[in-house]
Amino acid sequence: MKLMRWLGIASAVSALVAGCGSDEVNAPNVESSSSSIDEILSSSAKELSSSSSKVFSSSSAFLESSSSNDAVISSSSAAVSESDLWYFDDTDGECEKCDSFTAKDPVLTDRGGEGSITTYGSITEKEASSGGACNYGKTDVHYYAAIHVNVSSGDDKGPWNGGLACGGCVRVKAKTPDGWKRVTVRIMDRCPDESCGVDLGGAPASDIMGFTVGRYYGEWEFVSCEGVEGVWDDSTSIWVKEGASAYWSVIQIRNPKDAVKSISINGSELPLFTGAENFWEVPQAILQSDFEVKITATYRSGTPDVWTISGAALAKEMTNYYLYEYRE
Repeated sequence: MKLMRWLGIASAVSALVAGCGSDEVNAPNVESSSSSIDEILSSSAKELSSSSSKVFSSSSAFLESSSSNDAVISSSSAAVSESDLWYFDDTDGECEKCDSFTAKDPVLTDRGGEGSITTYGSITEKEASSGGACNYGKTDVHYYAAIHVNVSSGDDKGPWNGGLACGGCVRVKAKTPDGWKRVTVRIMDRCPDESCGVDLGGAPASDIMGFTVGRYYGEWEFVSCEGVEGVWDDSTSIWVKEGASAYWSVIQIRNPKDAVKSISINGSELPLFTGAENFWEVPQAILQSDFEVKITATYRSGTPDVWTISGAALAKEMTNYYLYEYRE
């Protein structure tokens, strides 16, 4: 009887996975090939017959998202790490009038935050990001969002932090009439209103809310962008802003693996530029030097990226210096 119950559950898993992609952010690895299923069934049958204590949990969570970014996921509760229980827990996910969540201040948590999930993107066109307040310009990123600036009105205590949230990724879990839905987005902008937590743009606006847009309750955490589909435009690069010359230049990191904490040249950190968010100011002495310099981008998570390039190259406006070409 136990084996027949397992066969039924395994068939359901196989059916769900057959038409779906994989969650790129710490999702359980579920293989959909017939050979893998046969191996799982064979192994499980042996375990069930040898010990009554090895019982498959029938409370496995089937986590649903309609986007290619975070596809349908299936996982037994035992396979979920303790730090991810909130994300994979489907308890009390469905709600009525989900688009009428009361506007209120977002709440900071150890992993990220919780509060309002809204949208400023089109739910029909699923347009790519035009860079927003992060000043990336027109991109091909379709999974993106804005993050809140404040916790309480005007306090600047939100994760936006003067643009230092730019380029980082956020896993979002929103409560909808169809239960919890999940998506991972890259931060490209700051929230437009005081009660915003995460404001979805592009594909996620439609994937999460469908045709009923509004203010939903949600939870989110900050994660690396490495390995996440839909959040990349091009390869990681240093971008020199328009107007640069041998006397003035500011730079930014485009398509970073996570939010950029700092940029340094030969070990000296560059100051943040106050005239535009998400840019760092290059000393004039560097711009007027033909010597090679080491430029290091330090991220919120992961290993730093290092370019080796001539200082004078940073005086050439509207130029991209790709990491793969100038990697140390």
